[in-house]
Amino acid sequence: MNKQSIEYAKDRDLRLSQVAMQRAAQRAHVLAQTTGTAIVVSHDGIVELVAPNPQGTVTPK
Repeated sequence: MNKQSIEYAKDRDLRLSQVAMQRAAQRAHVLAQTTGTAIVVSHDGIVELVAPNPQGTVTPK
């Protein structure tokens, strides 16, 4: 596996993919707040439900 940072990839789509993922996550959070639904995330293999409230309470699944 290449240890070089993704920002230095030759493929433009690959270089910009991290920014696109961050933008998609931000939109998901806004949508969750609008609809009152939780966001499902995974941290170190643990699936968690993140509440859309500003406090951001986390409930492990």
